[in-house]
Amino acid sequence: MTLDTEVTSLRQVPLFREVEPSRLKLLAFTSERVHFEPGQQFFTRGDVADAAYLILEGSAAVTIDGAAGPVRLALLGANALVGEMGILADQPRSATVTAETAATALRIDRGVFLELLAQFPQISIALMRELALRLEQTNQALAQSRG
Repeated sequence: MTLDTEVTSLRQVPLFREVEPSRLKLLAFTSERVHFEPGQQFFTRGDVADAAYLILEGSAAVTIDGAAGPVRLALLGANALVGEMGILADQPRSATVTAETAATALRIDRGVFLELLAQFPQISIALMRELALRLEQTNQALAQSRG
């Protein structure tokens, strides 16, 4: 895949729509395209948060271990960002992410990701909105489970 194709893919992601093409080229150039087979893990709960992943194709399940086995928290598809929470919190991974189908993702190194947030406040704001939405959904699910 060419750099221009990567940039076109990145422009489809709401988080990166406001970023100028030259910056997206740099992001694509400094990131690694990785492929996952169904059942292969992006990362496991407790791992060091060394990168975020932008899912370009396919889907991935986010799970945590529950009393009766793995509990699925989310199923993510194209244009979803995963792994950013550990980077932002400077904490180990809080969940396991596993490819549900064959998946292709852009692996964005921790340093590159943090630099991107520093240079583009609009990305930081969009990311905060996404995390706030996830928190609200988690709160609602918790309230319903106790209902």
